[in-house]
Amino acid sequence: MPEDPCREPQTPPPPRETGSGWLAPEPFLRGTAWLDRGRAVRADPADLDRLPWDTAERATLPIGVRVEFTATPGTREVELRYRTATPGSLPHCFALWQDGRCVREVLTDPAGEATARLPLPAAGGTFVVHPPESRGPVVLGLRATSGTLAPAPRRPRWLVHGDSITEGWWSTRPALSWAATAGRILALDTVNLGYAGGARGELPLAEQLARLPGELVTLAFGTNCWSGSPCSADWLYETVRAYVGLIRRGHPDAPLLILSPVLRPEAETTRNALGATLEDLRTAMEHAARDLAAEGDGRLLVLSGRPLLGPGDLADGLHPNDRGHARMAAAVTEALRPHVPA
Repeated sequence: MPEDPCREPQTPPPPRETGSGWLAPEPFLRGTAWLDRGRAVRADPADLDRLPWDTAERATLPIGVRVEFTATPGTREVELRYRTATPGSLPHCFALWQDGRCVREVLTDPAGEATARLPLPAAGGTFVVHPPESRGPVVLGLRATSGTLAPAPRRPRWLVHGDSITEGWWSTRPALSWAATAGRILALDTVNLGYAGGARGELPLAEQLARLPGELVTLAFGTNCWSGSPCSADWLYETVRAYVGLIRRGHPDAPLLILSPVLRPEAETTRNALGATLEDLRTAMEHAARDLAAEGDGRLLVLSGRPLLGPGDLADGLHPNDRGHARMAAAVTEALRPHVPA
């Protein structure tokens, strides 16, 4: 497969100073799919014309993109300089995580370009910074106070494709979405390819997924095939087979988990314009995956979304609340744990 110039390199370059102690951000970025002139994007910039406009629009938001670094003991603070095209009117929140817990959150005044200053524990170690995704931040550089920074060690990459639920809607923090939580537990580099309103079985996205480097893949879509772009159960069955076939061209041996739609009370027994209920679509997805596995795809996994959530785990009848995201993360973690590369 030819090298894609927009794809994040497998081996990042060493940190490069850009003046006044600032380090170029690229070696520290994680969760990136493509870099477009330094901006992390979630669809191939050279292949946008084949995507629906709403998917291409959502792909400009750096959902799941993080800054990960190791600080030497005694490093008092890390400064993170960033730019955003949509500063808004509310403070920007940067969350600092270490060893699976949030150490602190830092707020900056809304501005087109600003610097977030995050105090660090004196012992140093490896840290993850979750920027304010909804503001579309572009990290311009980072530097340490009284210490040194290095890019965090690389982890196996997990490509996660889905809709607004995968994008993390209604989780109160970016780090609390089900994909971010499961990736943190499993020590994976989660690449979030969830698109609110999208994930309707668009085959060009499957081809883009096939071109991305990654050790594990998860497909978690289907609910927008009930209403957003209504389809029949037969159509979805064949689409899932085609989707997996295209992904397997780039990831022939990767563990590939298919997560069918979670509970959506209004849709479970209500027929869409083509006569399919969400339960019909869920069953079609699961049957397609199990048939492919029976035909020889021994690395294909199936997780039914229906039992994972109850009505109390939904914030709005569709999207999980924090508890719902945590329950989804626990189920996905259990399904993937035996298949995570060492």
